[in-house]
Amino acid sequence: MSLFLVRHGRPLLERGRSAAEWELDPAGFDDVWALRESGRLPERAAWFCSPEPKAVGTAQLLTEGDVGILDELREHVRGGDWIDDVEAVVRRAFAEPDLSAHPGWEPLAACRDRVVPAVRRILDVHRGEDVVLVGHGTAWTVVAAALTGAEPDPARWAALAMPDLVVVPGAMLGA
Repeated sequence: MSLFLVRHGRPLLERGRSAAEWELDPAGFDDVWALRESGRLPERAAWFCSPEPKAVGTAQLLTEGDVGILDELREHVRGGDWIDDVEAVVRRAFAEPDLSAHPGWEPLAACRDRVVPAVRRILDVHRGEDVVLVGHGTAWTVVAAALTGAEPDPARWAALAMPDLVVVPGAMLGA
């Protein structure tokens, strides 16, 4: 049993709309299909995803099976105006997780405190099964760190592609 954390495919960036509302960019569908065909995802698994459209769209391209949509799996909440250098602000969120890194952003610790318990519940219910979660880079970075006892790695977050896959082996999950 392993946990497969899929970062969504490339979104259509829309100034003036919250990133949580962005759709999957059809120009990036081939990248998602390439992940599906890569053999890196399990043939049989329990699937769940964030409710954000880019995550739902990615999950729909990756599997024909049922996918549970869980609000708790949404990304680190990032309200407010467009930010040209979002990477710098996300790095600040990792550096000071108990503080809001930008007006309208939830503290990264609040994201962790929402997402990690949800993932633990999924893993408990699906003990002994592979689990695929489709969602977001920042959320998955804090989840992988929490489940493996490591510190969140902002460099690993910055290196994630769209889509991308992080696998947490069952042995690291205490399975």
